[in-house]
Amino acid sequence: MESPALIVLVAMLGGAIRVSTPFMFVALGECLTEKSGRVNLGLEGTLVLGAMTAYAISYHTGSPWLGVLAAGLSGCVLGALHGSICSLPRVNDVAVGIAMMLFGVGVAFFFGKPYIQPQAPRLHSIPFGFWSDSANLKSALNVNPLFFVGIAAAFALAWALRNTRWGLVVRTVGDSAAAARAMGVSVNGVRLMTTTIGGFFAGVGGAFLSLSYPGSWNQGLSSGQGLMAVALVIFARWSPLRCVGAALLFGAAGAIGPSLQSIGVTQGYYFFNAAPYILTLVIMIATSSAKHSAADMPGELSMVK
Repeated sequence: MESPALIVLVAMLGGAIRVSTPFMFVALGECLTEKSGRVNLGLEGTLVLGAMTAYAISYHTGSPWLGVLAAGLSGCVLGALHGSICSLPRVNDVAVGIAMMLFGVGVAFFFGKPYIQPQAPRLHSIPFGFWSDSANLKSALNVNPLFFVGIAAAFALAWALRNTRWGLVVRTVGDSAAAARAMGVSVNGVRLMTTTIGGFFAGVGGAFLSLSYPGSWNQGLSSGQGLMAVALVIFARWSPLRCVGAALLFGAAGAIGPSLQSIGVTQGYYFFNAAPYILTLVIMIATSSAKHSAADMPGELSMVK
């Protein structure tokens, strides 16, 4: 019989993996977008719309992986719309992002009403807890394949930004639009591309919410994870690989409450559930100084202009 301490640790590990997966995808999308010098605060709406789209497509086709693809494509649409509007003269990225967040959430709620009750096929997890007789440990160690897809995407994105011409162009646009234009690069075109790809990542993160954990569609599914991912990117210093570690940290904070509940500790449960939001506040305060904010930040971001 496993000790309570082991159960809590393993439950926190499993919970961190589950809770961190949507954070990871949204953070990777925002990291790429900000690398090109654009902020997209609309990824909360993209996350919610991706969750609804994935659930609806999975319900109608019987294929959750088609739902994941559809969620990513819906994110591309919102990302492309955001990028197109921001390419217009005298348009503020932050204001457009807030508008797109409200738009994405509104569309998801409007078209998602018929899918609140029906049960759609879900993504199957990989059982890494086969070695244990404990039902709690087996449940904690069921890892969804999208988690590994997210890690692979982070490595691929980090490599591409550092070692390819495409990555050089994205970083140049993000650091100095004037230098990119002198090279003959279309600044708006690059930012439109990165915002669209970033939307795809966020849409896939939404698919995880509805098709894996918690595994249903309802209007309170996201709980602000898309917005918290922006703080996560700042904490990760605009590095795709550090985004994975930061997402796991946020995920572990979110898993504290359920992990303690698994061994019967219920006192302070709601306080522990607030841990991710408290962590977000602490990170935003810790990174608010001008000197700290300037480190590693793309020079074209609105917040440093």
